Amino acid sequence: MSSGSNISIIGALIANLVIAVSKFAGAAVTGSSAMLAEGIHSVVDTGNQWLLFLGIKKSRKEADRDHPFGHGKEFYFWTLIVAILLFSLGGGMSFYEGVVHLKHPEAIAKPFVNYIILGVSVIFESTSWLIAYSKLRKGKFIKGRGLIQALHSSKDPSVFAILYEDSAALGGLFVATAGVFLSSWYDNPVYDGAASLVIGVILATVAFLLANESRSLLIGESAYKNLVDDVTRIMEQDEMVLSCNPPLTMHFGPDEILLALEVEFKKGQPGDIEKAIERLEERIRDTFPEIKKIFIEARSLKK
Repeated sequence: MSSGSNISIIGALIANLVIAVSKFAGAAVTGSSAMLAEGIHSVVDTGNQWLLFLGIKKSRKEADRDHPFGHGKEFYFWTLIVAILLFSLGGGMSFYEGVVHLKHPEAIAKPFVNYIILGVSVIFESTSWLIAYSKLRKGKFIKGRGLIQALHSSKDPSVFAILYEDSAALGGLFVATAGVFLSSWYDNPVYDGAASLVIGVILATVAFLLANESRSLLIGESAYKNLVDDVTRIMEQDEMVLSCNPPLTMHFGPDEILLALEVEFKKGQPGDIEKAIERLEERIRDTFPEIKKIFIEARSLKK
Protein backbone atom coordinates (compact mmCIF):
# COMPACT_ATOMS: atom_id res chain seq x y z
CA MET A 1 0.00 0.00 0.00
CA SER A 2 1.34 3.40 -0.97
CA SER A 3 2.65 5.96 1.50
CA GLY A 4 -0.16 8.23 0.28
CA SER A 5 -2.58 6.15 2.34
CA ASN A 6 -0.59 6.87 5.49
CA ILE A 7 -0.37 10.57 4.65
CA SER A 8 -4.15 10.85 4.23
CA ILE A 9 -4.84 9.11 7.53
CA ILE A 10 -2.11 10.84 9.57
CA GLY A 11 -3.19 14.23 8.21
CA ALA A 12 -6.80 13.55 9.21
CA LEU A 13 -5.77 12.20 12.63
CA ILE A 14 -3.71 15.29 13.52
CA ALA A 15 -6.43 17.63 12.26
CA ASN A 16 -9.17 15.89 14.27
CA LEU A 17 -7.09 15.76 17.44
CA VAL A 18 -6.42 19.50 17.34
CA ILE A 19 -10.04 20.22 16.48
CA ALA A 20 -11.37 17.99 19.29
CA VAL A 21 -9.35 19.84 21.94
CA SER A 22 -10.54 23.19 20.56
CA LYS A 23 -14.19 22.16 20.48
CA PHE A 24 -14.22 20.82 24.02
CA ALA A 25 -12.58 24.02 25.22
CA GLY A 26 -15.22 26.03 23.37
CA ALA A 27 -18.03 23.90 24.83
CA ALA A 28 -16.66 24.39 28.36
CA VAL A 29 -16.48 28.19 27.93
CA THR A 30 -19.80 28.73 26.14
CA GLY A 31 -21.97 25.80 27.28
CA SER A 32 -22.97 25.02 23.68
CA SER A 33 -24.55 21.61 23.14
CA ALA A 34 -23.78 21.67 19.42
CA MET A 35 -20.12 22.42 20.18
CA LEU A 36 -19.99 19.52 22.66
CA ALA A 37 -21.53 17.21 20.05
CA GLU A 38 -18.91 18.34 17.56
CA GLY A 39 -16.17 17.69 20.14
CA ILE A 40 -17.45 14.14 20.61
CA HIS A 41 -17.54 13.74 16.84
CA SER A 42 -13.91 14.83 16.51
CA VAL A 43 -12.78 12.44 19.27
CA VAL A 44 -14.54 9.57 17.49
CA ASP A 45 -12.93 10.63 14.20
CA THR A 46 -9.50 10.70 15.84
CA GLY A 47 -9.99 7.17 17.12
CA ASN A 48 -11.23 6.12 13.70
CA GLN A 49 -8.08 7.38 11.98
CA TRP A 50 -6.01 5.33 14.40
CA LEU A 51 -8.12 2.24 13.58
CA LEU A 52 -7.62 2.81 9.85
CA PHE A 53 -3.87 3.13 10.44
CA LEU A 54 -4.01 -0.14 12.41
CA GLY A 55 -5.91 -1.72 9.54
CA ILE A 56 -3.17 -0.74 7.07
CA LYS A 57 -0.49 -2.22 9.33
CA LYS A 58 -2.33 -5.51 9.83
CA SER A 59 -3.23 -5.84 6.15
CA ARG A 60 0.49 -5.84 5.27
CA LYS A 61 1.16 -9.11 7.10
CA GLU A 62 2.55 -11.85 4.89
CA ALA A 63 0.37 -14.75 3.76
CA ASP A 64 0.51 -17.81 6.02
CA ARG A 65 -1.01 -21.28 6.23
CA ASP A 66 -4.27 -20.03 7.71
CA HIS A 67 -4.48 -17.04 5.34
CA PRO A 68 -2.94 -18.18 2.04
CA PHE A 69 -4.19 -15.09 0.21
CA GLY A 70 -2.75 -12.72 2.78
CA HIS A 71 -4.41 -10.35 5.24
CA GLY A 72 -5.38 -7.55 2.86
CA LYS A 73 -9.09 -7.73 3.70
CA GLU A 74 -8.35 -6.87 7.32
CA PHE A 75 -8.18 -3.25 6.20
CA TYR A 76 -11.83 -3.53 5.12
CA PHE A 77 -12.75 -5.13 8.46
CA TRP A 78 -11.35 -2.21 10.45
CA THR A 79 -13.14 0.20 8.12
CA LEU A 80 -16.39 -1.54 9.09
CA ILE A 81 -15.50 -1.09 12.77
CA VAL A 82 -14.94 2.62 12.05
CA ALA A 83 -18.44 2.83 10.59
CA ILE A 84 -19.93 1.13 13.67
CA LEU A 85 -18.13 3.53 16.03
CA LEU A 86 -19.14 6.52 13.94
CA PHE A 87 -22.77 5.42 14.21
CA SER A 88 -22.87 4.33 17.85
CA LEU A 89 -20.52 6.81 19.52
CA GLY A 90 -20.57 9.76 17.14
CA GLY A 91 -24.20 9.69 16.05
CA GLY A 92 -25.63 8.20 19.27
CA MET A 93 -23.90 10.51 21.72
CA SER A 94 -24.58 13.61 19.61
CA PHE A 95 -28.26 12.71 19.45
CA TYR A 96 -28.33 12.03 23.19
CA GLU A 97 -26.65 15.34 23.96
CA GLY A 98 -29.23 17.12 21.80
CA VAL A 99 -32.14 15.50 23.64
CA VAL A 100 -30.66 16.41 27.03
CA HIS A 101 -30.11 20.01 25.95
CA LEU A 102 -33.68 20.29 24.66
CA LYS A 103 -35.00 19.04 27.99
CA HIS A 104 -32.69 21.29 30.00
CA PRO A 105 -31.78 24.23 27.73
CA GLU A 106 -28.90 26.49 28.72
CA ALA A 107 -28.13 29.85 27.19
CA ILE A 108 -24.89 30.12 25.19
CA ALA A 109 -22.26 32.41 26.66
CA LYS A 110 -19.66 34.17 24.50
CA PRO A 111 -20.86 32.79 21.13
CA PHE A 112 -17.97 34.52 19.33
CA VAL A 113 -15.64 31.90 20.90
CA ASN A 114 -17.66 29.21 19.10
CA TYR A 115 -17.46 31.10 15.80
CA ILE A 116 -13.66 31.28 16.03
CA ILE A 117 -13.27 27.59 16.86
CA LEU A 118 -15.77 26.50 14.22
CA GLY A 119 -14.04 28.65 11.61
CA VAL A 120 -10.62 27.17 12.41
CA SER A 121 -12.15 23.69 12.38
CA VAL A 122 -13.55 24.27 8.89
CA ILE A 123 -10.04 25.15 7.68
CA PHE A 124 -8.51 21.98 9.19
CA GLU A 125 -11.31 19.69 7.98
CA SER A 126 -11.25 21.22 4.51
CA THR A 127 -7.50 20.66 4.27
CA SER A 128 -7.88 17.01 5.29
CA TRP A 129 -10.76 16.60 2.82
CA LEU A 130 -8.72 18.08 -0.04
CA ILE A 131 -5.76 15.77 0.68
CA ALA A 132 -8.01 12.72 0.49
CA TYR A 133 -9.86 14.08 -2.55
CA SER A 134 -6.57 14.64 -4.38
CA LYS A 135 -5.59 11.02 -3.70
CA LEU A 136 -8.99 9.82 -4.90
CA ARG A 137 -8.58 11.64 -8.21
CA LYS A 138 -5.17 10.04 -8.74
CA GLY A 139 -6.70 6.57 -8.58
CA LYS A 140 -6.98 4.39 -11.67
CA PHE A 141 -10.24 4.45 -13.66
CA ILE A 142 -11.61 7.37 -11.58
CA LYS A 143 -11.14 10.07 -14.22
CA GLY A 144 -14.41 11.41 -15.58
CA ARG A 145 -16.51 10.11 -12.68
CA GLY A 146 -18.50 12.34 -10.37
CA LEU A 147 -17.60 12.53 -6.67
CA ILE A 148 -20.35 10.14 -5.51
CA GLN A 149 -19.60 7.61 -8.24
CA ALA A 150 -15.86 7.89 -7.59
CA LEU A 151 -16.37 7.30 -3.86
CA HIS A 152 -18.53 4.25 -4.56
CA SER A 153 -15.95 2.90 -7.02
CA SER A 154 -12.91 3.44 -4.79
CA LYS A 155 -11.39 0.33 -3.20
CA ASP A 156 -9.16 2.26 -0.79
CA PRO A 157 -10.63 2.97 2.70
CA SER A 158 -7.82 5.44 3.41
CA VAL A 159 -9.50 7.57 0.74
CA PHE A 160 -13.24 6.98 0.83
CA ALA A 161 -13.45 6.60 4.64
CA ILE A 162 -11.62 9.90 5.18
CA LEU A 163 -13.78 11.66 2.60
CA TYR A 164 -16.99 10.34 4.16
CA GLU A 165 -15.87 11.35 7.64
CA ASP A 166 -14.61 14.78 6.61
CA SER A 167 -17.78 15.44 4.62
CA ALA A 168 -19.82 14.59 7.73
CA ALA A 169 -17.53 16.81 9.80
CA LEU A 170 -17.93 19.78 7.47
CA GLY A 171 -21.70 19.30 7.40
CA GLY A 172 -21.73 19.10 11.19
CA LEU A 173 -19.66 22.27 11.50
CA PHE A 174 -22.08 24.27 9.38
CA VAL A 175 -25.03 22.88 11.36
CA ALA A 176 -23.30 23.73 14.65
CA THR A 177 -22.60 27.25 13.41
CA ALA A 178 -26.24 27.68 12.44
CA GLY A 179 -27.35 26.36 15.84
CA VAL A 180 -25.10 28.75 17.75
CA PHE A 181 -26.11 31.69 15.58
CA LEU A 182 -29.86 31.06 15.84
CA SER A 183 -29.63 30.46 19.59
CA SER A 184 -27.83 33.78 20.06
CA TRP A 185 -29.95 35.74 17.58
CA TYR A 186 -33.29 34.61 19.01
CA ASP A 187 -31.97 34.16 22.56
CA ASN A 188 -33.36 30.61 22.47
CA PRO A 189 -31.02 27.67 23.33
CA VAL A 190 -33.46 25.21 21.73
CA TYR A 191 -31.78 25.81 18.37
CA ASP A 192 -28.45 24.70 19.83
CA GLY A 193 -29.96 21.44 21.06
CA ALA A 194 -31.69 20.89 17.73
CA ALA A 195 -28.34 21.32 15.98
CA SER A 196 -26.94 18.45 18.07
CA LEU A 197 -29.81 16.24 16.89
CA VAL A 198 -29.12 17.11 13.25
CA ILE A 199 -25.40 16.40 13.72
CA GLY A 200 -26.31 12.99 15.13
CA VAL A 201 -28.46 12.24 12.08
CA ILE A 202 -25.65 13.31 9.73
CA LEU A 203 -23.14 11.04 11.45
CA ALA A 204 -25.53 8.08 11.48
CA THR A 205 -26.25 8.52 7.76
CA VAL A 206 -22.57 8.73 6.81
CA ALA A 207 -21.81 5.71 9.03
CA PHE A 208 -24.44 3.70 7.13
CA LEU A 209 -22.91 4.68 3.77
CA LEU A 210 -19.40 3.80 4.99
CA ALA A 211 -20.59 0.44 6.37
CA ASN A 212 -22.21 -0.37 3.03
CA GLU A 213 -18.96 0.30 1.16
CA SER A 214 -17.02 -1.89 3.61
CA ARG A 215 -19.60 -4.67 3.36
CA SER A 216 -19.31 -4.76 -0.42
CA LEU A 217 -15.52 -5.08 -0.26
CA LEU A 218 -15.55 -7.67 2.53
CA ILE A 219 -17.83 -10.05 0.65
CA GLY A 220 -15.67 -9.90 -2.47
CA GLU A 221 -16.12 -6.86 -4.70
CA SER A 222 -14.87 -7.11 -8.27
CA ALA A 223 -12.12 -4.92 -9.71
CA TYR A 224 -12.97 -1.92 -11.88
CA LYS A 225 -14.89 -2.77 -15.05
CA ASN A 226 -12.18 -1.05 -17.11
CA LEU A 227 -9.56 -3.38 -15.65
CA VAL A 228 -11.69 -6.45 -16.37
CA ASP A 229 -12.28 -5.27 -19.95
CA ASP A 230 -8.56 -4.64 -20.50
CA VAL A 231 -7.66 -8.11 -19.20
CA THR A 232 -10.20 -9.62 -21.59
CA ARG A 233 -8.64 -7.64 -24.44
CA ILE A 234 -5.16 -8.93 -23.55
CA MET A 235 -6.44 -12.50 -23.59
CA GLU A 236 -8.27 -12.15 -26.90
CA GLN A 237 -5.24 -10.63 -28.63
CA ASP A 238 -3.01 -13.62 -27.88
CA GLU A 239 -2.44 -15.93 -30.83
CA MET A 240 -2.98 -19.08 -28.78
CA VAL A 241 -6.35 -18.10 -27.30
CA LEU A 242 -9.56 -19.32 -28.94
CA SER A 243 -11.94 -17.92 -26.33
CA CYS A 244 -11.99 -16.67 -22.77
CA ASN A 245 -14.81 -16.53 -20.25
CA PRO A 246 -15.36 -13.20 -18.46
CA PRO A 247 -12.48 -12.73 -15.95
CA LEU A 248 -13.31 -13.26 -12.29
CA THR A 249 -11.68 -10.72 -9.99
CA MET A 250 -11.76 -9.91 -6.29
CA HIS A 251 -10.07 -7.24 -4.18
CA PHE A 252 -8.05 -8.41 -1.18
CA GLY A 253 -6.90 -4.84 -0.61
CA PRO A 254 -6.74 -1.50 -2.45
CA ASP A 255 -3.71 -2.67 -4.46
CA GLU A 256 -4.13 -6.43 -4.24
CA ILE A 257 -6.36 -8.21 -6.75
CA LEU A 258 -6.98 -11.90 -7.40
CA LEU A 259 -7.69 -12.87 -11.03
CA ALA A 260 -9.16 -16.18 -12.22
CA LEU A 261 -9.48 -17.02 -15.94
CA GLU A 262 -11.04 -19.90 -17.83
CA VAL A 263 -9.41 -20.02 -21.26
CA GLU A 264 -9.80 -22.22 -24.31
CA PHE A 265 -6.47 -22.51 -26.14
CA LYS A 266 -5.70 -23.62 -29.66
CA LYS A 267 -4.09 -27.01 -30.07
CA GLY A 268 -0.37 -26.71 -30.65
CA GLN A 269 3.00 -28.28 -29.99
CA PRO A 270 3.85 -29.64 -26.51
CA GLY A 271 4.72 -26.77 -24.27
CA ASP A 272 2.90 -24.13 -26.33
CA ILE A 273 0.10 -23.85 -23.75
CA GLU A 274 2.56 -23.42 -20.90
CA LYS A 275 4.42 -20.72 -22.82
CA ALA A 276 1.15 -18.98 -23.65
CA ILE A 277 0.10 -18.97 -20.01
CA GLU A 278 3.46 -17.57 -18.90
CA ARG A 279 3.26 -14.92 -21.64
CA LEU A 280 -0.28 -13.89 -20.67
CA GLU A 281 0.54 -13.70 -16.97
CA GLU A 282 3.55 -11.50 -17.71
CA ARG A 283 1.49 -9.14 -19.90
CA ILE A 284 -1.25 -8.86 -17.33
CA ARG A 285 1.15 -8.17 -14.45
CA ASP A 286 3.08 -5.62 -16.50
CA THR A 287 -0.16 -3.79 -17.28
CA PHE A 288 -1.71 -4.15 -13.83
CA PRO A 289 0.88 -4.57 -11.03
CA GLU A 290 -1.97 -4.63 -8.50
CA ILE A 291 -3.02 -8.06 -9.79
CA LYS A 292 -0.96 -10.20 -7.41
CA LYS A 293 -2.37 -13.68 -8.03
CA ILE A 294 -3.46 -15.11 -11.39
CA PHE A 295 -5.11 -18.49 -11.89
CA ILE A 296 -5.63 -19.65 -15.49
CA GLU A 297 -7.64 -22.79 -16.15
CA ALA A 298 -7.22 -24.32 -19.63
CA ARG A 299 -10.44 -25.79 -21.04
CA SER A 300 -10.72 -28.60 -23.62
CA LEU A 301 -8.45 -28.01 -26.60
CA LYS A 302 -9.53 -27.80 -30.22
CA LYS A 303 -7.68 -27.99 -33.49
